[in-house]
Amino acid sequence: MINSKTRLYCIMGNPVEHSLSPVMHNAAFKHCGLNSVYVAFEVDDIRGAIEGIRALHIYGASVTIPHKTEAIRHLDEVEPMAQKIGAVNTIINQNGRLIGHNTDWVGAIRSLEEVIDIPGRHFIIIGAGGAARAIGFGIRHKGGTLTILNRSEKRGQGLARDLECPFYPIDSIKELDAHALIHATPVGMYPHINHTLIPKEWLKGEMVVMDVVYNPMETRLLKDAKQRGCTVISGLKMLVYQGVAQFEIWTGKQAPIKVMERAIYETLTLLG
Repeated sequence: MINSKTRLYCIMGNPVEHSLSPVMHNAAFKHCGLNSVYVAFEVDDIRGAIEGIRALHIYGASVTIPHKTEAIRHLDEVEPMAQKIGAVNTIINQNGRLIGHNTDWVGAIRSLEEVIDIPGRHFIIIGAGGAARAIGFGIRHKGGTLTILNRSEKRGQGLARDLECPFYPIDSIKELDAHALIHATPVGMYPHINHTLIPKEWLKGEMVVMDVVYNPMETRLLKDAKQRGCTVISGLKMLVYQGVAQFEIWTGKQAPIKVMERAIYETLTLLG
């Protein structure tokens, strides 16, 4: 029952109509018996929207494309890892004081650590956007080494410089080797489900392959990797685990992981 004591949480970005965060967080609030609701706001003016968090006493917010970097400028405090990454995807309102966090890297690292020990292992990241940046800093933080590949040389070199690691054009993948591959671009996302940037023959059975794309749940890359005997990680895992970290930051309670995962899985299944 929504009433005057209901706590409001939201996601702010543009576009947001595809977001599964409301499904995930509302399922978690309901399961935990919390008088809270999570809604989606299509936002162009991130500065005004953040002021709205204060004015409307919104308890917490997710920040998504294209505002994760700009949002930092309008917060009272940013936790150290988010500051290092240069992006926030989570805001908590502590009595009018707005604090920014980044749980994207937490979600990715938690997904990876279920299947691979990160320290001393080498990871290839394909992409140079916000997801690639967060994951890259997370891997470095945990003691892994990196190589960045990207279609845009300028963006790829910029991220590699920030992460203090090598950069190669994406065509160079055939000459490279790694313990794990992380695909962090939109290639293969619905409706272009048959697209992939990775030659199937390059994939090796002992590798871990992670795709941040979660719609479809099994991308062309993950299908190819599975056929080659690789250990695969769906983008669904990262999505859920970053949401779990958000829930725990906002509420101080242990998140119902299985409930959140099931809510997203059922929604994606319905969407086909």
